[in-house]
Amino acid sequence: MKAMCLGGAGRICSEAVRDLAQYSAFEKITIGDYDLEAAVRLAESINDERVEAVQINVLEHEKTVNQLRGYDIVMDGTTIGLNGRSTACIAEAGCHGVNLNGFGDENQSRDMFVRHGKICLPGFGMTPGVTQMMAMHAANRLKEVREVRVSHGSYRPIAFSKSIAETTVYEYDPGLPGRVVYENGQFIQVEPFARPREIELPEPYGKAVQYIIPHAETRTLAAALASKGVRLIEVRGTWPQQNMRLVRALYEYGFMRNDKIRIGGREIGIMDAVGQYLFEAPEGHRTELYGYALHVEVTGLSAETGEPVRHTLTHTHPASDGSVEGWEGLRAYTRNVGIPLAIAAEMIAAGKILPTARPGIVTPEETFAPETIFGELKKRGIEVHEKIETLAGIG
Repeated sequence: MKAMCLGGAGRICSEAVRDLAQYSAFEKITIGDYDLEAAVRLAESINDERVEAVQINVLEHEKTVNQLRGYDIVMDGTTIGLNGRSTACIAEAGCHGVNLNGFGDENQSRDMFVRHGKICLPGFGMTPGVTQMMAMHAANRLKEVREVRVSHGSYRPIAFSKSIAETTVYEYDPGLPGRVVYENGQFIQVEPFARPREIELPEPYGKAVQYIIPHAETRTLAAALASKGVRLIEVRGTWPQQNMRLVRALYEYGFMRNDKIRIGGREIGIMDAVGQYLFEAPEGHRTELYGYALHVEVTGLSAETGEPVRHTLTHTHPASDGSVEGWEGLRAYTRNVGIPLAIAAEMIAAGKILPTARPGIVTPEETFAPETIFGELKKRGIEVHEKIETLAGIG
C-alpha cells in the first residue's frame, strides 16, 4: 500500500506522518507539501526508507492529479480553504481520501469517487472524528436515543499556524450557515456564543462554559441516529480562556464579520489583518495548557433494560508537562489531532471499514466500528473512558 500525505509537513499532519511511519504497514509514505524544504526536513527526521518528500501545489490541478495517481489513499492535511481543490484532485486521481476538517467543498467530488469505486471521508481528527465514534459507541447500546451533546476542549495557541487562525475565523463568522443545532427534526441556525453550557472536562482541563460551534457531528449524527428517534444534537467547544475572551471581544465589536477596510490604499479584511498579526505575534504562539479533551453525553433508553440512561464518554492522553517523551507542549495537541487521521488513513487503505461505507463521500459513523478506533488510540496512549448512569426520566 502507498499513502500520499498532502500538506504533510504542517504541524498537525506531520504528526500523522510520524504515526504512519511508526504503526502502519504502508510500503511507501510520501510527504507532499508546497514547502519542499519542510517536507524534506520531516522525512529526514523520521529516518525511514519508506518515507519520501515531494513538492505539490494543489492549485496546479492537472499536475497534482498526475502526482497522486497510483496511491491507495491521500491523507489530506491542507487547510479548509483548499479542501475543495485538494479533494477534486484526489477524486480525479482515483484514490481514497481522508481529511481533518470536513468543512470544505468535498461533496462536489462525490460522483467522481463513486465512478472510481473509492471513498472520501471528510473530517476525521478528534472532532469531528473520534467524537462520532464515542457517540455511536453509546447509541449502539440504546434502543432509543433522545439527546446527544458533543463537547471538546482544544487547548492550543490561537494562531500557531495559518490554518489554525483560519479555523478560528471560520467557526465564529456571524453569517456562517453551518452553525446549527438539531432539534425535533429540524436544523436550527444559531449565532456565535449561543446556548452556553458548563462542561466538566477530564483533568487538568476542568470546568468551562462552552458554546455551539459549526461542526460536522450535528448533521452526521442526525442522519446516523434518525432511526433511533434522536430529538436533540448539540456540538460545543472551547479553546483556552484567553483565546475565548479575545474571540468574544472581536465578535462583539464586529471584527468577526471580516469587513473590508482600507489601509494605505490597500483593501483588506479586518480579521485577515488580525489573523496575520496573531500569526506573527508571540502571543499567538503560546498558551499555558496544551492538549485535547473530549466529552460526549448520550441519553436514551437502554437496549438491555429499557431504562432511561446517560452514557458519558471522555478521553485522556499523556501529559504535556514533559513527563512523557513526545507529548511535550504543543505536541500534546497536535498528536491528538493527527493520530486519528493516520489511523483512519490506514484502515481505509487496508479495507478495514464497515460495509455501510460505499463509494462516494462517507461519514465516520458509516465507516468505522468505534471500538476498533478506540483500540488503535489506546496503543498510542490515548484512552476513552465511559460512565453509565440510570436516570429518573428523560421524557
